[in-house]
Amino acid sequence: MKTPWLSFLILPFLSSLGAEDGLGPKVTKPKKARLPKIKEENNILVLKKSNFDRALKETKYLLVEFYISLSGPSQTLAEEFAKAAGQLKKEAPGIRFGKVDITDQKDLKKEFNIQEFPTVKFFVDGNRKNPIDCKGVREASAFITWVRRRIGPSTVVINSTDQAEAIINSEDLAVIGFFKTSVKIFDVPVENHILLFTPKNSETFHKTYEDYKSAAVEFRGKIMFILVDTNETRNGRVFEYFRITEIDVPAVRILNLTSDAKYKMPADEVTVENLRSFCHSYLGGKAKPHVSSEEIPEDWDKNPVKVLVGKNFNRVTFNKTKNVFVMFYAPWSHDCRKLLPIWDELGKKYEHHENIVIAKIDFTANDIQLVMLDRYPFFRFFPVGSNNQVVVYDGEYTLEAFAEFLEKQSKPKAEATKKPPSGESKEDLTEEETVIKQKEEL
Repeated sequence: MKTPWLSFLILPFLSSLGAEDGLGPKVTKPKKARLPKIKEENNILVLKKSNFDRALKETKYLLVEFYISLSGPSQTLAEEFAKAAGQLKKEAPGIRFGKVDITDQKDLKKEFNIQEFPTVKFFVDGNRKNPIDCKGVREASAFITWVRRRIGPSTVVINSTDQAEAIINSEDLAVIGFFKTSVKIFDVPVENHILLFTPKNSETFHKTYEDYKSAAVEFRGKIMFILVDTNETRNGRVFEYFRITEIDVPAVRILNLTSDAKYKMPADEVTVENLRSFCHSYLGGKAKPHVSSEEIPEDWDKNPVKVLVGKNFNRVTFNKTKNVFVMFYAPWSHDCRKLLPIWDELGKKYEHHENIVIAKIDFTANDIQLVMLDRYPFFRFFPVGSNNQVVVYDGEYTLEAFAEFLEKQSKPKAEATKKPPSGESKEDLTEEETVIKQKEEL
């Protein structure tokens, strides 16, 4: 009984063998026509609507300049952009630069909401919906540093001496820390930190640094003085957190570790007098928190998922007629990019619901002071009519789980306070947190 079964295995093999040896008819497979390479100018891909999607698919990391050919600022940027493109093309073939002349490419201008010229956006893994804005970068070296910060790990866990030796030999500068395993990450008795952002190789660094040290003496024990070298690529996440760009430096900020509030020194010049005045104003409670916000997009409420920024956050979330469910994300986060399509599906599901709004906010570009922040992405539910309360979402990141949570939270209070059905416990309910509301910049 085993022979017929075995013959079924042998016959296909003989048939294929015969075809290869010329015993059977030859089948010529049509060759796929190769697409011509995307045109390049000075190592920069010339992009338009017809080849933009292809460029995203063929390139893991794509930095794109949206420009107007006759614009002075665009022409100024073009030379530096080309220098950076040429250098990175040699060093890292997976990183490419592209450009779009929006004079002709109106559809791309509309799709990516280009309002200033030039505008530079960074596309990762072909993600067309959520590019990362590259703001305030205008020099070739700065473009190279900016890109490297976003494609490489900021830290590496070393598990052996061989691995440590390999890292030391491959890097011009390697900083290695030896730590005991501990759940306590940050323990500093001074909760007020002042940070000076400046390049250590600038002509004015020595004087600025001496003034900074002189001012620090008076506030010892009250404010911790910290220097941040803006030329150090490993400080990239610090710059993003404080919204510091190349055109801002030298810059001074104060951070309160308890409230997470940030304060900007009003004076542009870093002197002993200005630093002392800023610190006294902060300690005396006169300084006002600095709230960063993107501009409100023209189409912020045109899609199922509403786009929030610092300037419209309070107005949308703390309203008297709608329940608002918000995703706080970082454009550079892989986990966030993976979840955004699911969030879009949730938006479509509740697009026409009378009292539910689905929204998202780039938390790296807009200051929203929330207690109990989580790692990206995190989600918060703002109940209808809530003035200072918000519900933390701690469920699964699936469409079904999001929808179930929404249905439960959006029920009238009398119905929602009934005993939960079998299988649920009170511990499953989300805890509440207080929102520190900041004054909107309108």
